[in-house]
Amino acid sequence: MMDARKKLISAFAGALALGVVALAGTASYAQDDIKIEGLIKARSGATMILETKEDPKLVVLLTETTDVGQVQGLLKARSKGMSMAALIPGLAVKVEGFNNVQKELVATKVRFKGNDLERARSIEAGMHETKVKSEQNEAELAKQKEALEQQQAQMTEQEKKIAANKDAIAANSARFGQLDDYYIMDEVTVLFGNGVTKLDPKYQPQLKELAEKAKGVQGFMIEVKGYASASGSEAVNQELSEKRANSIVAYLLQQCNMPMTNMLAPGAMGESRQVATDKKVEAEAQNRRVVVRVLQNKAMAGMQ
Repeated sequence: MMDARKKLISAFAGALALGVVALAGTASYAQDDIKIEGLIKARSGATMILETKEDPKLVVLLTETTDVGQVQGLLKARSKGMSMAALIPGLAVKVEGFNNVQKELVATKVRFKGNDLERARSIEAGMHETKVKSEQNEAELAKQKEALEQQQAQMTEQEKKIAANKDAIAANSARFGQLDDYYIMDEVTVLFGNGVTKLDPKYQPQLKELAEKAKGVQGFMIEVKGYASASGSEAVNQELSEKRANSIVAYLLQQCNMPMTNMLAPGAMGESRQVATDKKVEAEAQNRRVVVRVLQNKAMAGMQ
């Protein structure tokens, strides 16, 4: 009887020792209270690429429980809860977290300053306009090159022009090959009536189709930008553009099941970027719009 009891106690002690070793092994993977600072260079859903002093391409994982906030107050001791949509390329952030079993950095807390967010939004707002102009310049240069090649290619002056065009094309290509540049994979424009901010049901099928296409794009993000015509006060038009953008975002999240982590912060562009400058009814209607785009970050696409 005593031998059986001794064997039982010995087996229990062995199992307990194995459990302690297993817990110690697990703990060796998890490292709490990791704190880093860096600049968001790219973002794809729940994955961020940070540029830090130690690592130019640090991968950070976001989760549904990640606490995202904007620091406030003179001493920056308070924080205002923010959506993950605010985590856009170009934003300087402080991240706290731990390494998971795969030794990946999982963020538990992300903090940033309000002026840093505004700066990042301004950069993002001008990104598409710069890209379009660069592409137009490249297309024009390509036409010039083609025309020159069709003429007397052996003439010295023409050869110099062709070489100059090639250099210019290469310079343009380098400019829009930046890390935070995007491929535009799909686009839908939604028009609004004068003073109207509610989504017209006739655009719902187009938005649903765009949402379905987006889910087939690796590392996609949804960009929503609202605009207003120049009629009325600038302050009112700024508010109208914001409400129009928010109405589209709400529809994509609630009716199209678009993940929050794949939505960029909606842009309220106000009277900027008027597509038509005259005061005709048709022109005004084109300016009261929300542009919805499916984007793929070039840096993330290159990691596939």
